[in-house]
Amino acid sequence: MIKYITALLLLLFVKQINAQDVNRAIKNKDVERIIKALSADDMQGRATFTPGIEKAARFIENEYKKAGLVPLTGNANFRQNFTMTRTTPLKTAVSINGKAIPADSAFTIAGAPVLNWSNNADVQVVKIEKNFQQEYRAYIKTGKKILALVDPKFADIFKRAFDRNKKGSLTEQSNPEQAVVFVLGSFNDVKTFAVAYTGKAEQLPLFNIVGMLPGKAKKDESVIFGGHYDHLGILPPMQGDSIANGADDDASGTTAVIALAKYYHKLKNNQRTLIFVAFTAEEIGEFGSAYFAKQVDADKVVAMFNIEMIGKASKFGVNSAFITGYERSDFGEILQRNLKGTEFKFYPDPYPKQNLFYRSDNASLARVGVPAHTISTDQIDIDKLYHTVGDEFKTLDVANITATIRAIALSSRSIVEGKDTPKRVGKLEQ
Repeated sequence: MIKYITALLLLLFVKQINAQDVNRAIKNKDVERIIKALSADDMQGRATFTPGIEKAARFIENEYKKAGLVPLTGNANFRQNFTMTRTTPLKTAVSINGKAIPADSAFTIAGAPVLNWSNNADVQVVKIEKNFQQEYRAYIKTGKKILALVDPKFADIFKRAFDRNKKGSLTEQSNPEQAVVFVLGSFNDVKTFAVAYTGKAEQLPLFNIVGMLPGKAKKDESVIFGGHYDHLGILPPMQGDSIANGADDDASGTTAVIALAKYYHKLKNNQRTLIFVAFTAEEIGEFGSAYFAKQVDADKVVAMFNIEMIGKASKFGVNSAFITGYERSDFGEILQRNLKGTEFKFYPDPYPKQNLFYRSDNASLARVGVPAHTISTDQIDIDKLYHTVGDEFKTLDVANITATIRAIALSSRSIVEGKDTPKRVGKLEQ
């Protein structure tokens, strides 16, 4: 009994020391400085392919340098560069059974800039009658030539897809064989068809900002801390303001990544290699994390902490956050166990209908089997500032951000130190 009490007192003493250590290392003032800079008007909302995101990238690179990080193995600097193809449609003209289709009832997603069909045998004619979104995604992934006839009951969602398509679409690389032409209308029997399409394809540069702290005894195993640094950029003005600053989404998460990098560099006890990454292009399709996931050995990534929107207290109150996909691994259980003796608590995602597990960069790593989860405090069901120009620094609770970062630092320690390894998740198809 005396040994048990002594061990318990020692454990409580260590936890108290750890809590004091993290409070000294992660300071409210520094957190405020970083998030203020990332969400300032001069970052112009950090939209992908804009001068604003370039400025944000340089700021993050400088913070990484000050934090003592080194570039990812194989990279010359903190930028993980890649390109994507943006295809912008110019004109789609379709006729079916000799009748011209109205211009607002047809659009094309194609890998080639020019398309001319006239009853081609290699074009598959299909109907979208059950679930537009599922069938839409499935057809554009096939890489085949498809004429998709969309039931008029999907007119509203078709219009949204039509308007989105006018802005262009991004792909990793242009596939000249891929072409899907979507046509709204009722067609009982397609005897003849013709399609004339023209578009413009261009290669565009993107870059994640990635740094690392090499591990010691288990340096071949890695732990990822990530958050996306892009946002929406300039939106239609509201009360004279047009800059979507993205203070909570996700300057708060990017701030956490930087603060955690500084914290672990000070500790110098990471047995596993730590990778800190600010992802690009999350808002337009999680392209940055999708690319990143292909550049690492997923089997050697033991966990991924994705941090997304921690700027305000969660629905569970102060000193709390939720974890998406909590049930998919024991990641959350490990984190909570490490927080024993503190006031902070992690909860399972309370918004299952929002499908949040798939709506952030953790999904890209989970798809390749990594125990990858998002930590957030956002009350997404009632957040009226989400994706608006109102998401500004002045709306944030910096104390909540700091408390959440400190909790992540404490709860991640046993994973970082190589003592705990979360269970793998099944590779995701969705």
